[in-house]
Amino acid sequence: ILDDGGDMNAMVHRELQSLLPKVVGACEETTTGVIRLRAMVREGILKYPVIAVNEAQTKWDFDNVYGTGQSAIDGVLRATNILLAGKVVVVAGYGHVGRGIAERARGMGARVVVTEVDPVRALRAVMDGFSVMRMEEAARVGDLFITATGNIDVIRREHFEVMKDGAVLANAGHFNVEVSVRDLEEVAVEKRRVRPNLDEYRMPDGRRLYLIGEGRLVNLVAAEGHPSEVMDMSFANQALSLEYLAGRGREMGPGVYPVPREIDSEVARLKLESMGIRIDELTREQEEYLRSWRAGIGGA
Repeated sequence: ILDDGGDMNAMVHRELQSLLPKVVGACEETTTGVIRLRAMVREGILKYPVIAVNEAQTKWDFDNVYGTGQSAIDGVLRATNILLAGKVVVVAGYGHVGRGIAERARGMGARVVVTEVDPVRALRAVMDGFSVMRMEEAARVGDLFITATGNIDVIRREHFEVMKDGAVLANAGHFNVEVSVRDLEEVAVEKRRVRPNLDEYRMPDGRRLYLIGEGRLVNLVAAEGHPSEVMDMSFANQALSLEYLAGRGREMGPGVYPVPREIDSEVARLKLESMGIRIDELTREQEEYLRSWRAGIGGA
């Protein structure tokens, strides 16, 4: 099974259980899908091995950071035609996707604020030069909000109630659950479509909030997704991981597995080769030095 978001794996376990004995293994492309699969492991439900393609270095360090970072911003600009320079852009979540969005927004002149629940990621955002605060604070200052958490109700009623007039809301997570559209519909007194993929919600006090693409994945709803120049590495990881499972899947127990290091390295090597870039190789002496614990001790 080649999955993107965990939907097919969930369906097989829930509705197509007669197929389970025939499944050798699966691959999962997204952060959201891997989260769902690990939940299945915790509950003892997963019945076959799954390779977490999303966590390959040549996937999440490139597709998630550069691909989603660029295409999410592209979707926002196509839907709104706003100028990012000088705006306060609030990025919810500072994983690979959030980092990519934050860096590209900053590169276009925005003042970026990051919200997080993970202290390590929050600290990383601070050290990367971004302002970090709670969403209840960020809601009051943001001009554009982009969610990238993989969780529900990241932006909800209490945040809508204090946002600026004209604030724009977008989601870069897999499902349309990060911006609570339900809360927005309940608190608004009027809704109208003002541009393709852009709805205006009028609040009781006259403020207007704008939601892109009904809260769905902004880079697919309002733009064209990632450029092929970065997706090629993700798809190569998928294909090579499926080949790996075809040969070894029956020997692997149920669980979520990393992409084998040799596949990750091969994908990077092939990508560099396609770009006409050559890199150094270790000499035999260097390889021996790295393998030895005695090297460097007492001149040995």
